[in-house]
Amino acid sequence: MSVTAAQGFTAAGIAAGIKENGNPDLALVVNHGPRLAAAGVFTSNRVKAAPVLWSEQVLRGASVSAVVLNSGGANACTGPKGFQDTHATAEKVAEALGGEHNAGEVAVASTGLIGVLLPMDKLLPGIDTAVAALSEDGGEAAAIAIKTTDTVHKTATVTQGGWTVGGMAKGAGMLAPGLATMLVVLTTDADVDSGTLDKALRSATRTTFDRVDSDGCMSTNDTVLLLASGASGQVPAYEAFAEAVRTVCDDLARQLIGDAEGASKDIRIEVVGALTEGDAVEVGRSIARNNLLKCAIHGEDPNWGRVLSAIGTTRAAFDPDRLNVAINGVWVCKNGSVGEDRDLVSMKDREVRITADLATGSESAVIWANDLTAEYVHENSAYSS
Repeated sequence: MSVTAAQGFTAAGIAAGIKENGNPDLALVVNHGPRLAAAGVFTSNRVKAAPVLWSEQVLRGASVSAVVLNSGGANACTGPKGFQDTHATAEKVAEALGGEHNAGEVAVASTGLIGVLLPMDKLLPGIDTAVAALSEDGGEAAAIAIKTTDTVHKTATVTQGGWTVGGMAKGAGMLAPGLATMLVVLTTDADVDSGTLDKALRSATRTTFDRVDSDGCMSTNDTVLLLASGASGQVPAYEAFAEAVRTVCDDLARQLIGDAEGASKDIRIEVVGALTEGDAVEVGRSIARNNLLKCAIHGEDPNWGRVLSAIGTTRAAFDPDRLNVAINGVWVCKNGSVGEDRDLVSMKDREVRITADLATGSESAVIWANDLTAEYVHENSAYSS
């Protein structure tokens, strides 16, 4: 049930006609309280879509009563008119939900093609349709409505101690740090204030969504929101709550990688023996973005030399003559040179595990990536909606 697994939330997903193919393209999630606490993290891209700019303002008030999301158009790089359209969308949601709501508590998120204005003559009437369709069982429909090139909708839940964290995500391309080209809405019925939500969300995204690096491309629209209704009446310990949020984020992040455009391999890159966590993350990202390596992984070739060459482009502390690399548990490189027989490496399974040991310290990090395929090139040369 994703975003409606937690008490106090309803959701809907409908086809408003934004997408030319007639697929669902408008989602609405409503927090019925008693709390309206919220937190959010957004893309670190300096070019930000109008809905990101709007929702950043909304989150400063730390109170969100509804989130409206559309696929079929990013409303990015659309100038003052695009921001006006986002404002009008929030105003329409507040109006359609009734007098107790106001636009300043409505977050807006959009995904799709950059540089195209949204068809407001279809989107605004669609909000009325979505409000009429709101349901405690509407989480799945909402998750379906935010898909773009996704082949499957993505949801996750964790329940414990009488409270729940649920969530939905979309994303299949432009997956890189600064979140990923993704829209995520997380909900909880735990009685948690906005400051606690913000702390838990930032901690969770730092080691989940921020470490998904599919293709090195950063979006203009990345949005992750966490809403709390307090409807369960339960006040969890912070550690338990933060871990539940992290678990849901991690589940959704893995689903993003598993559905990455054209991918045939999910690549788990673990960097160990780093002097600092920052070094481990930098090295992991460099490996994840090495297109030659990604092509080799697609061809099931354990080409460890490409791992070393990627490590060598970073500022991380290491001695080249002490580097070690394992692929699917076989240490094909030891002390910067030939290790175990590469023919021992089996790469038939979907998941490929690369371990890079910098042999310098005790810090580590995991980055998720995927292979580079002809299907990825085709999808992104033909994509226009």
